[in-house]
Amino acid sequence: MFTSTPFDNPSCAADSPVFPAAPIAPAPTLAASAPPIRRNEAALDGVLSHPAIWRRGAMPVLGGDALSTGLAALDALLPGGGWPRGALSEILIGQDGLGECSLVLPVLATLTRSRRRVALIAPPYIPYAPALVAAGVDLSQIVHIDATAIDTHWTAEQCLRAGCCGAVLNWLPQADYRQLRRLQLAAETGGAIGFVFRPLAAARETSPAALRLKVVADSQGPRIEILKCRGRFESAQAVRLSA
Repeated sequence: MFTSTPFDNPSCAADSPVFPAAPIAPAPTLAASAPPIRRNEAALDGVLSHPAIWRRGAMPVLGGDALSTGLAALDALLPGGGWPRGALSEILIGQDGLGECSLVLPVLATLTRSRRRVALIAPPYIPYAPALVAAGVDLSQIVHIDATAIDTHWTAEQCLRAGCCGAVLNWLPQADYRQLRRLQLAAETGGAIGFVFRPLAAARETSPAALRLKVVADSQGPRIEILKCRGRFESAQAVRLSA
């Protein structure tokens, strides 16, 4: 025989003696449950004013550890007055031979004359020694490392992280955000200037690099445009790259 349980018996309502109704406590108000959150404006301003923070729409952050690019017009547009140390700088080009290598020669000369080592990771062409010497580069501080496409990222990351290089130059036809992020963190750890040369099509992709420059050519010659600069909002200005 089937015997119904109290849950099947209509007489066992919530207000019956079997299940006496419990008093319902009032819902706690927001003021009673937690104190209001007060924002520390001074602490927030301190965080947002750090040069490592890139805020779109913010005023430029002056200062910072940087080395001159050798182009006064470009230095004037960069918050630190040059290439940021301990950071990744992307140079995006539509084709080879637009002067992208000449763009970094002044800082390479500065670093090598200060006895800081510069690593070239798998450059697409053999470096032309007479041109480097003519630009003031000390060849004894240049390290040319051949690496396969698989090992290029790892090699550049180790050189940046080691702290023994003033700058590391890397050519990356293909790279994703994770790989670039690792290079950026390695540059921060080693305090080096990381240069990454990438195709112009990469401008459509997001990047953790502190500085992104685009080198294009028109009827007047090569032109440098700032796509992104940590500590600076205005990025539409461009400068000419002397041949």
